[in-house]
Amino acid sequence: MNLAEVTSRALNGIHSPKVLVEVHASNGLPSFSIVGLPEASVKESKDRVRSALLSSGFEFPAKRITVNLAPADLPKSGGRYDLPIAVGILVATGQLNAVNLFNFELIGELALNGEIRAVKGALPSVLAAKEDGKSCILPVNNDEEAMVSLLDGQEQAYFVLVKDLKEVCQVLQGERISQPEMYAGIHSIASLHYDRDLSDVVGQYQAKRVLEICASGHHSLMMVGPPGSGKSMLASRLVTLLPPLTNEEAIESAAIHSISNADVRIQGFYQRPYESPHHTSSAAALIGGGSYPKPGSISLAHHGILFLDELPEFNRNALEALREPLETKHVDISRVNQQIRFPADCLLVTAMNPSPSGFFSDDPLGRCTDTPDQIARYQKKISGPLLDRIDLHLEVPPVDISELQGEGERGEKSADVRQRVMTTRTIQLERQGCLNSALTVPDLQHYVSLDSMSKTILEGAVNQLGLSARGYHRVLRIARTLADMSNSKTVESPHIAEALSYRALNRSKV
Repeated sequence: MNLAEVTSRALNGIHSPKVLVEVHASNGLPSFSIVGLPEASVKESKDRVRSALLSSGFEFPAKRITVNLAPADLPKSGGRYDLPIAVGILVATGQLNAVNLFNFELIGELALNGEIRAVKGALPSVLAAKEDGKSCILPVNNDEEAMVSLLDGQEQAYFVLVKDLKEVCQVLQGERISQPEMYAGIHSIASLHYDRDLSDVVGQYQAKRVLEICASGHHSLMMVGPPGSGKSMLASRLVTLLPPLTNEEAIESAAIHSISNADVRIQGFYQRPYESPHHTSSAAALIGGGSYPKPGSISLAHHGILFLDELPEFNRNALEALREPLETKHVDISRVNQQIRFPADCLLVTAMNPSPSGFFSDDPLGRCTDTPDQIARYQKKISGPLLDRIDLHLEVPPVDISELQGEGERGEKSADVRQRVMTTRTIQLERQGCLNSALTVPDLQHYVSLDSMSKTILEGAVNQLGLSARGYHRVLRIARTLADMSNSKTVESPHIAEALSYRALNRSKV
């Protein structure tokens, strides 16, 4: 037999399309060529495969070897094709009788001594192989990602972990090899466990209520306050108020981290992601991109929180690039040979100082030394259209000294607030099938009916504040969330008034 076919998997966003590795060995001048749109890292596999075969006790045939990676129009990158290429050569030259080859898909990068190194994006490949009813042969160092696939409720493992090329051959010949011990209590290991809690926050009672509103209706938030008022601390506690991820959400989030070469851990698997990029991050770092497209911070925060601290210090182009993904909940990256879509349904939380000096212009201690022009230039770094897309605007005042000294009572624990949040979310999902932040305009007309008092309050506020149509609808969504939190079937005037108070941030004062 001079032709072998081995199945592998590529990466295309968070998807893992099938790749057929065809190896043909024929007589002629010895050569080794790889076709099928391989990137430089794939072409370099020729040297890795040759050394790995020799180090593992096999022969590298003095033949004309052609490797085709099909489909030919799908870009291939990385070292994940080393293992299927090596196995294909062994089968095509008769050195390996792979009786089980049809039942497996192979992924792995070969070291020169025959060991198999971990690859990024192993989880999407295991899940795709499982859908096709096949098992995936993976490097042993990808064990954590592989075991994540066991969290979907099925007890059968659709993967085999191997440490070197010899073990791969044993598996393909039908021999049993020892496997790493599976986690017996894998679901308990994956349960929620936060090392921070809302009760850590001293004072800031209004801010805590706003955090509960954000978590209950999935509303975005901007906090404005002086240094040390607790903005970053509040943002980091918001994630502890969110309900745990569902199996589907957790696996999707893990798949995004997997293709980003980030750690995928079973511990805390159901915790929502929290991303806080530095303000020097580029647009590509926030949105995603690069020569070989990778997800950005907004996708890494999918189903979780994206926190942008020191908002005016971010590059303006980077912030403006966020506008479309915040509306569409996904990022599309186009290249000549491919178009990739990354999910980006995250909860945006931002924080900023009111002025370059860090204090409000009417600070009682006179600590704001900036002129009105300096403050205006500082605030204009954030465009109006971006601000209009943020649901809740909150002023965070300094904490009173008596509360810092422990005279005030400790607030509620995150677990207690999270239970209320889950109850409120259940009301929304049972009524309309989505959270309030996702309500469309026709949905708002159906689920938010206003009495005459509410209409009067809202009309006056729209004229006074100059709210856009988007801002008007966001007020209705927030009011619907406030009504759900109070277990009210209708939206009443107090809900409208409170919702408007979170959209009435006076930029001239800031």
